[in-house]
Amino acid sequence: MRVDHAGLATEDATTMVEQYTGLFDCSVAHEESFDGMEIAFLDLGNCYFEVIEPREDGAISAYLDRNGPGIHHLAVETDDIEASLETARDLDIDRIDEEPRPGAWGHDVAFLHPGSTGGVLLEFVEH
Repeated sequence: MRVDHAGLATEDATTMVEQYTGLFDCSVAHEESFDGMEIAFLDLGNCYFEVIEPREDGAISAYLDRNGPGIHHLAVETDDIEASLETARDLDIDRIDEEPRPGAWGHDVAFLHPGSTGGVLLEFVEH
């Protein structure tokens, strides 16, 4: 496993993407509209920043209302998302997703509840 990306919630993805691509001399690897959000993945070489701007009410807009802009989640790449979820079950870690679901960029994803992971919303992602 390795860190795949950090999800960054913002109310203005365009500005954040412009700022971060300049600051880190990186490029946009992928952009899409997905599940009521505008998403851009910035390629940092060994991992990505996923810039997320909500376009409708949902989890990201609720996060922004509660916390303001910032790090929303940390994603870990796995070669076997089912086995990773099984390990979480065996360790009695609460899961938001009991089964993998479609995520951005065509990846399968599953989230673990931050109440069981030290306050960090963790995402398993399988490419």
